[in-house]
Amino acid sequence: MPTWTLHTVFTFDAAHYIEGYDGKCANMHGHTYKVQMSAKSTVLHPSKYLPTADMVCDFKELKWPATDTEKGGFDHGLLNDVMETATTAERLAELIHKRTMERIPSSIQLTVTVWETPTSWVEYSDE
Repeated sequence: MPTWTLHTVFTFDAAHYIEGYDGKCANMHGHTYKVQMSAKSTVLHPSKYLPTADMVCDFKELKWPATDTEKGGFDHGLLNDVMETATTAERLAELIHKRTMERIPSSIQLTVTVWETPTSWVEYSDE
């Protein structure tokens, strides 16, 4: 069975603090978050930008977190203002996954990797 896995990597800058954390992360600070999206599918789909079934999904639908907060993304925002959960990298990856799945076909297997620093990252999928 043919399988395609689409990958994209992008960054955004955002501030946050972790409420209740016993340490420096309780204070507001910022990161340049690096995000990798991997979208796997055994069929190709159309998108709102291309009516023919010729892509796993559109890169535009995967890169939404890099838009500014006024456009629904996270760039140059305070994560505490846009997340209802703790602002850990784990919860951010989970939220990005959830919101991305609302934009792409449900048959796609999505994996979201979020780097909070160059040496610390988390990977999230719902498999």
